[in-house]
Amino acid sequence: MVLSRDNGDQAPVPPYWEEAKAELMKRDRIMNRLIPQFGDLHLVGHDDPFITLARAIVNQQVTTQVANAAWAKLLEICPKFTPVAVQKAGAAALAGCGLSKRKAEYILDLADHFKNKKVHAAQWAQMDDEAVIAELVQIRGITRWTAEMFLIFNLLRPNVLPLDDSRLISGISQNYFSGEPVSRSDAREVSANWEPFRTVATWYLWRSLDPVPVK
Repeated sequence: MVLSRDNGDQAPVPPYWEEAKAELMKRDRIMNRLIPQFGDLHLVGHDDPFITLARAIVNQQVTTQVANAAWAKLLEICPKFTPVAVQKAGAAALAGCGLSKRKAEYILDLADHFKNKKVHAAQWAQMDDEAVIAELVQIRGITRWTAEMFLIFNLLRPNVLPLDDSRLISGISQNYFSGEPVSRSDAREVSANWEPFRTVATWYLWRSLDPVPVK
C-alpha cells in the first residue's frame, strides 16, 4: 500500500527531490525513462505523526479501496483525528468503521503512546532512520514496513528502501525484470544504484503501477 496523496500546486517539494531526479536519471536507464513521465508530481508529506501512523495501520494488508473506505469512516467519527478523540470513540466504534478488532486495538494503543508521551515524537526529526524504526516497532501493530512508511511520508527521509512493500517489489519486477519474480537480494542489487535517494526511486516505481498518488 502507498501512503500518499495528490501533490497539487501548493504542496512543497522535498528539498532533495530535484537533485535526486537528476542523479537517478543520470545513473539508471529505467529511471531515465520513468521519471519524465510524471512531470512535476512529487512525494507529499503528512505533517501529523499520529495521523500518518494511524493511516499506515489502516493500510496494512488490505487493498487501497478498502483502506480508503475505512479511513473515510474513521474521519466521520473522529473529524479531529487526535489521540484523545480516538480514545473517546473506543474500540467498538473504530471496528464499526471496517477495521478488524486487532487493528482497532492497535490504533487505540498508538493513541495511548502519543497521549501519554511513551514515544519521543518531538525528537524523531533529529534521530537517524534506524533509531526511529527501533522506537516505532515497540508500538503494537507497527511493523518495520509501517515505520518505513512513516520515514517516507512524515519525516521525508530520502534514502528509505521498504523491502517489505509489495508494490516496490512489483515495480522492480515490472520495470527491471520484465515481470519475472524478484527476490529481496535482487531488489537490493537494483537499489544500490539509487543511493542516497532510494525513497525517490521507490516513489517513481509506485507511480509506474499507480500513476495518480492516493489521497
